[in-house]
Amino acid sequence: MTSTVSLENATFIRPPTFYISGLYNMPHAKYYYMFLCFIYAVTVLGNSFIMGTIYLARTLHTAKYIAVFNLAFSDLCGSSALIPKYAEMFLLENQYIPYENCLASMFFVFLFMTMQSFTLLALSFDRVIAICFPLRYHAIVTKTTMTLIIGVMWVIAVFIITGMAALLTRLSFCRTTTISSYFCDHGPIYRIACNDYSPNYMMANVYTALVLCIPLILIAFSYVCIGVALLKISHGAERIKAMKTCTSHLILVAMFYLPIFSIYMVAITTYLHPNTRIINSVLAQTIPPMLNPIIYTLKTEEVLQSIKVLYKRIKVNFAMEDPVQSIIKKKSLKD
Repeated sequence: MTSTVSLENATFIRPPTFYISGLYNMPHAKYYYMFLCFIYAVTVLGNSFIMGTIYLARTLHTAKYIAVFNLAFSDLCGSSALIPKYAEMFLLENQYIPYENCLASMFFVFLFMTMQSFTLLALSFDRVIAICFPLRYHAIVTKTTMTLIIGVMWVIAVFIITGMAALLTRLSFCRTTTISSYFCDHGPIYRIACNDYSPNYMMANVYTALVLCIPLILIAFSYVCIGVALLKISHGAERIKAMKTCTSHLILVAMFYLPIFSIYMVAITTYLHPNTRIINSVLAQTIPPMLNPIIYTLKTEEVLQSIKVLYKRIKVNFAMEDPVQSIIKKKSLKD
């Protein structure tokens, strides 16, 4: 009998806690986490504002804004799953997280990030039908169709992330429990396991393909179709008007995918200091959810008009309430 036991036959080890390493020996790191808290506050306000506007404005009760509402919801929940817990951990220097909480946190962070990607794909479907098939748009892109598309995307996202989390539960952690990241990240968790993690590696590649690569390829293809359709429009003014309807979506796509793919490409081609990788990854995950509602508010005419109408309605309601309240106050003073 050999003294060493193969890792495949080793006792299954599930640690009570993981340790999140975060930024390593970085001066004034607390200011960085405080900055993340500011980002989170703006994210909550902005996305809540967009969701409230879509809910209250009847003109925005369309198929397109079902997807926009879902994007704002995913942005809000994604930031809520990531920033508060981990900012608290690092600010209070309590970087231990229970095993079950770590997997739950990973599930929700990846679920909402997946839905951000899928929703951008749903919005590209809306734009390609609107520009390539304008006469059939209202027949194809209905509220029922968009609700069904978003619903199917949620089911697929839950299925993928559940598979990722389930595969992690089969791993043993006998060497270390330190996760070299700023949250319970999938890759850094399975890489510290001491048994075979090839299924997890394969699942990570499947996730990257299904959630990042395929949606981006489909979005790029949709804009090729849009470009061809725009070239067929003879009037320059109509072409510019059609292009303007796509600008906000294009900016959202660029902000979401470019930072993520840039980090992946740099990590593959050259060495990145852990702190640099962590800061870039955090900003890539937190800045787009903060800016998305601002871009949709400023770059979309329908939203701006709806905000103006709602503002006027609130102003009229207050104007009508003031005389009534003054009469009630006068009567109470007389009594």
